[in-house]
Amino acid sequence: MSSSTATTRSPLGAFTPDLFASHLASVAAAPPWWLEKKRAAYETFAGRPLPKRTDESWRFSSIATLALDCFALTPPARTAVAPYPVDSAASLTFVNNTLLRGAGSAARLPAGVVVTTLADAAVRHGDILRQHFMAQPQKLGSEKFAALHAAFVQDGAFIYVPRGVEVPAPILVLHVAAGDRAAVFPHTLVIAEDNAKVCVVDTFTSEGPGAHFACGANDLFAGHGAQITYVGAQAWSRETLSFQFNSTVVRRDARVQSLNLHLGGRQARHESLSQLQAPGAFSEMLALTVASGTQEFDQRTLQIHQAPNTKSDLLYKNALRDRAKTIFSGLIVVDPDAQKTDAYQSNRNLMLSEEAEANSLPGLEIQANDVRCTHGATSSRIDPEQEFYLQSRGIGQAAADELLTFGFFEEVIARLDREPLQAALRGLIQTQFKR
Repeated sequence: MSSSTATTRSPLGAFTPDLFASHLASVAAAPPWWLEKKRAAYETFAGRPLPKRTDESWRFSSIATLALDCFALTPPARTAVAPYPVDSAASLTFVNNTLLRGAGSAARLPAGVVVTTLADAAVRHGDILRQHFMAQPQKLGSEKFAALHAAFVQDGAFIYVPRGVEVPAPILVLHVAAGDRAAVFPHTLVIAEDNAKVCVVDTFTSEGPGAHFACGANDLFAGHGAQITYVGAQAWSRETLSFQFNSTVVRRDARVQSLNLHLGGRQARHESLSQLQAPGAFSEMLALTVASGTQEFDQRTLQIHQAPNTKSDLLYKNALRDRAKTIFSGLIVVDPDAQKTDAYQSNRNLMLSEEAEANSLPGLEIQANDVRCTHGATSSRIDPEQEFYLQSRGIGQAAADELLTFGFFEEVIARLDREPLQAALRGLIQTQFKR
């Protein structure tokens, strides 16, 4: 697409005022505050322009391909959804923004734990939902698309774990896009009250190879002493345009570990904001990406230390094949009162092709004088000696790339303390080498 064509694109695309009015009518039974939030979000979306090449927060990104035309809010389709290969305490499956299957094994949930839909929570747990749903403003460049999500989100997962309760098995959430040109707005909200513990697995997949538009978000809130493990596995179709926004709030002595696996999409942007708001808070931000063909994966992160004696640890690893492209732009911010901050940020890229492109922009903004902050990025090709060793034993190029990628990724996968989750992630990664 030429630059002249790009400048004439509609900033609304398919998401016109008429479509929004139709959507609003379909959720008219929702609480007034929810409807008002949607109206305000649509005004924000409509009032903001599409990103421009000169926007620093979109540096290195492909701008001309961010077309929002030709998508539709498609009714849920009958589809066979394969179960995720992990034993669960409860599960929710959404197809085209609508619940297909409810909390299948909810009998295994401890007393007081709530696993339900956003639509149900708006009625039965409105105060909690209102307090935490997209409560943190986006700050990483995609404010227009985050507003689009808030305007059109219809349903999603609401997970609430009360004070002092531990959920023994993971809670699974599956979001499916079905039908060519379907637009989906997945959302998962996880609230762990003081000293609670929960593991949530969020998966995103397409039914068939069609082109989809996915604009999703998740909110993670860890109260004092709480522990959240969040695994997001994105495997949209290869023709999908995807945005995903993560917002994490970590309170005193709480721990949040998030691991995001990026596999699908022709162009996928993932923004992750982590706020450490009280002493002892710890946020571990992990990501793995397998990029091949002409895929583009755009990763933007922000670690904000707002209190003393907090810690964050970010490790993003990308394996690039063919003519794929990745962008990593990460910033650690240490507020003036956040003394004794311990922050780490690393982006590592394994180049499996001469034509692949990896862009890395790590950064620091430190306003305190007693901190330990480290950031860096590396990009390297396969060691010729390793390649020769494998080939000399009859291992072909494709199999060698797979073995070396798994070796490269294992450092991140091993940080999960649940072997079934590790095995499930390895299985998903392996599918990228069977194409």
